[in-house]
Amino acid sequence: MSDVLRDVLVVVTGGGGFVGRHLAHALLRSGARLRIVSRHPEKAWMIRGQGDPGQVEFARADLRDGAAVARALSGADGVVNLVGLFSGPLDAVQGRGVEGLARAAREAGAGAFVHISAIGADAASPVPYAASKAAGEQAALAGFAGATILRPSVIFGQDDNFLNMFARMMGMVKALPLPALLPVFVPEGLLQPVLVDDVARAIAAALADPKRHGGHTYELGGPEVVTMLELNQRIAQAVGGGIHLLPMPDLGARIFAALPGTPISADQITLLKAGSVVADGAQGFAALGLSPRPMGLYLDRWFRP
Repeated sequence: MSDVLRDVLVVVTGGGGFVGRHLAHALLRSGARLRIVSRHPEKAWMIRGQGDPGQVEFARADLRDGAAVARALSGADGVVNLVGLFSGPLDAVQGRGVEGLARAAREAGAGAFVHISAIGADAASPVPYAASKAAGEQAALAGFAGATILRPSVIFGQDDNFLNMFARMMGMVKALPLPALLPVFVPEGLLQPVLVDDVARAIAAALADPKRHGGHTYELGGPEVVTMLELNQRIAQAVGGGIHLLPMPDLGARIFAALPGTPISADQITLLKAGSVVADGAQGFAALGLSPRPMGLYLDRWFRP
């Protein structure tokens, strides 16, 4: 794959976020040319320094603006859609709105379209996020018949907003002049955390071989399945211990989620209870020719004081 993407123009919508920054690194190392499309491309300008002069460019567009999207995708050889929301205009952005982006990619002559969804995408889900993710998958295939759908579990990395959120909360409670006690919501919920750089490698693999991977759906989970309680225990150990974890019953978790300003919502509790693990029989990293790396390789390195 090292030379397949050399000089190929890859357009990444929503490329200024967490996954986009890591994907940019992987694509630029492969020699691809990169165009980051975002409503606020200035937030991604630091990516320019990862490439050679002229290797990175930027375009401003909102997925709801078809004309702007068409201009942004002009000349694209491959397109990756990373745009996602947990609330707001879900259907317009990550639901049926994806079809316009996929159609624009096809009309631009792109040979590959990779759409990032999520494990748990389900048209019948009572959670609007999960239902819109399922609609987005169907919309991607409707607009670009050879689209590749990637469904990652919870994505982690040194600069994520997931593991770091728990680590920050643990640091805060340890600093209080009280016993360091932290509640754990949905302690039995199952997760299969996947390293952001492995997700980036999966995207690059799909772009490099659209004939093989186009039209397929891959579920991306790391090699470790953990409960929410086990995850918090491992983070607590990585930050130096001294944290007492309190598993919360469902009722208590939902009462807490209903309070204003809390870090978790009722929808997130519902999704955690459903779990985020690769389904039996689903295609995953192996079908992409890749092996994901375990979370245990990184926690101590990132969080040990």
